[in-house]
Amino acid sequence: MGVEQNGARLLLIDDDQDLGSMLRDFLEVEQLHLTVTNSGEAGLRKLSGEQFHLLVLDIMLPGMNGLEVLKQIRQKSNVPVIMLTARGDDVDRIIGLEFGADDYLAKPFNPRELVARIKAILRRSKTTSTGTHQWRLGGIELDSRTHKASVDQNLLSLTGTEFEILRSLLETPGEVVGKERLSTVALGRRLLPYDRSIDTHISNLRGKLEKAGNSNVTIQNQRGVGYLLIPGE
Repeated sequence: MGVEQNGARLLLIDDDQDLGSMLRDFLEVEQLHLTVTNSGEAGLRKLSGEQFHLLVLDIMLPGMNGLEVLKQIRQKSNVPVIMLTARGDDVDRIIGLEFGADDYLAKPFNPRELVARIKAILRRSKTTSTGTHQWRLGGIELDSRTHKASVDQNLLSLTGTEFEILRSLLETPGEVVGKERLSTVALGRRLLPYDRSIDTHISNLRGKLEKAGNSNVTIQNQRGVGYLLIPGE
């Protein structure tokens, strides 16, 4: 669910102390309050005792790596997560998204790009059209006010990105929603060349719908264009 950007509390899990100090100063100027931890174990302890609006998580950590940290987080929480990956390491990016990361950014990065990604995720629920808050199709129900989705009354545990993708598809059932549009709505950024983020999020969403018992609605791929929801007979 979107939050007010000013005063948002963020958690960085990264063992690069210079990066942590630099980002803390940079984000304070943007009125984003950053707590820094240097290991996965310390980050999990922080998350268990405090509330954060967003997590920035490095994959390469001493001891417990970032993917294992993310896996444990997703067992308990849907807090938005931006993964920091090594440049060119597509495998880690894909696995991170499959484990439930909302977005990723390759190191080294421009701090302004990280701020843009953070702000986009924090404000994304505010893009919901006024007047319509509930959508239903083939047993799927979604309510943007409560930020809950279900299949035949079985609650779906969706990340914020998955929620926004499903909402976008439900708005125009049977019509193709372009990947560029899905990226803008769900991630708050333009689709980058060779970026498979939306495809991975769609795959995760399909799996969760099937696990919840969905058999009446299919997320269909329109190759090279986007995705659409097809209601069953």
